[in-house]
Amino acid sequence: MKVGIINVTGYAGMELARILRRHPEVEIASATGRSLAGRRLGEVFPHLSECDIEITSDITESVDFVFSALPHAASAERLEPFIAQGVKTVDVSADFRLKDLDEYTYWYKIDHPCPQFMETAVYGLPELHRDEIAQTRLVGNPGCYPSAAVLALAPAVQAGIIEPDIVVDAKSGVSGAGRGGSVALNFSEVNENFKAYNLDGHRHHPEIVQELDAIGQSDGLRLTFLTHLAPMTRGILVSCYAPLKPGALPSGEAGKDSVREIYQSRYADEPFANVVPLPPQTKHTSGNNDCAIHATIDLRADRLIAIACLDNLVKGAAGAAVQNMNVMCGFDETAGLDQLALYP
Repeated sequence: MKVGIINVTGYAGMELARILRRHPEVEIASATGRSLAGRRLGEVFPHLSECDIEITSDITESVDFVFSALPHAASAERLEPFIAQGVKTVDVSADFRLKDLDEYTYWYKIDHPCPQFMETAVYGLPELHRDEIAQTRLVGNPGCYPSAAVLALAPAVQAGIIEPDIVVDAKSGVSGAGRGGSVALNFSEVNENFKAYNLDGHRHHPEIVQELDAIGQSDGLRLTFLTHLAPMTRGILVSCYAPLKPGALPSGEAGKDSVREIYQSRYADEPFANVVPLPPQTKHTSGNNDCAIHATIDLRADRLIAIACLDNLVKGAAGAAVQNMNVMCGFDETAGLDQLALYP
């Protein structure tokens, strides 16, 4: 199958090329990057030297599938003709994640450029929406923070064991900000430093609420979502807290056992959502498509603690996009994604 990558020159686009290069069902037929048009991909990015294709301004070849790794708004605009033609697409930006157009406008400060496609787009988290993804031609890839937060909390919400008052304390590596660069992301600013940001609200907040509300079949979720920048290149780690519903679980250690059983049962058949016995570390998922999840109870506070980590460029972006493509096209869901973590 021939695929095109729009904006191969960003971090997510590069990761798409890296992953798709080893995919048994795929040929990268076209890759765009307007500032580098006319140059060979391997010349610009030597680690992709095996992808011997020319970077172009637009997709010039006939393709069966398109990924877009452009920023929001620009992504939907570039995808519009492909969507209209019925080409299967995954948008790695935020343009097709939210179902509520007013929410999109509020958080992204722009009117949606292609609202006519919002109803048919599917939120691309296979662990929640696999059947819908298999039937659609348009997937909105989840954000990196929401992927970790939703996977960390979904079993507890689905089982009805927590109150709808949730705190998500989230940390990300610097690559989550993309390649655009700013003084705040310089090495000397980030190294040996750690900071919270977007205290008045992060754009990924409505995604988490949208998905957890749908699981819980309610609209009463109260979410405190706080993000932090960590001095590392890759990785997302979320620590999630919520009070337990009275009587929902046995008391004491039996309650912890029950939580583990709920999580293990929910993700038993999931290839990339792994329930682990100890709190996971970001290095445990660096370079692969796994989301490692650990859940327990703070017995003193009678509160759920759920921790999840993933690679923001793989399960949080390009890997998830390839996983969605696999589901959409009827391939083995793990195709191209069978990779151990890089350690240390």
